[in-house]
Amino acid sequence: MQTVRLVQPDQDWKEAYLSFYEEWKQIQEHMVPWVISVEPYDFEGMLTLLSNQENGINLSEGWVKSSTYWLVNANEQVVGAVNIRHDLNEHLMNAGGHIGYGIRPSARGNRYAVTMLALALEKAKELGISRALVVCDSDNIASKKTIIQNGGTPDKDYIEEDGNRVNRFWIEL
Repeated sequence: MQTVRLVQPDQDWKEAYLSFYEEWKQIQEHMVPWVISVEPYDFEGMLTLLSNQENGINLSEGWVKSSTYWLVNANEQVVGAVNIRHDLNEHLMNAGGHIGYGIRPSARGNRYAVTMLALALEKAKELGISRALVVCDSDNIASKKTIIQNGGTPDKDYIEEDGNRVNRFWIEL
């Protein structure tokens, strides 16, 4: 696998991020984590939103502070995005967890998710999180394997109102 790193979203990554976003949008797949679904055409506005989320400014009701990073490969291509929630509310405790992540469709199967989650867990520890909750839908076998490879210990599943089963895992930091 190529060398990768997490970067904070900024103007320098605009073209690389737009390519990431457009690829995801073209396949019409649900965008995870939620930050990917923020349309980036007003790039400065999106960066302001992400900064506000990290600093707890103008949070919507029921939202918590969160930090977003992009996973960049050796070719300077954005191949993933991760969102780290600083705290858990009731919803996040059940079905969201501390960390949400996603890999660009064309880059899947290269172990990027395993590495990105490991790097995100380091960032979570820096935020003072000593035990991270990471979740995935029960039918997302790749994500389940990624979480387990990063030390995830299964906890009780959560059943959403629509019947979807969410697997919950704790990772000691």
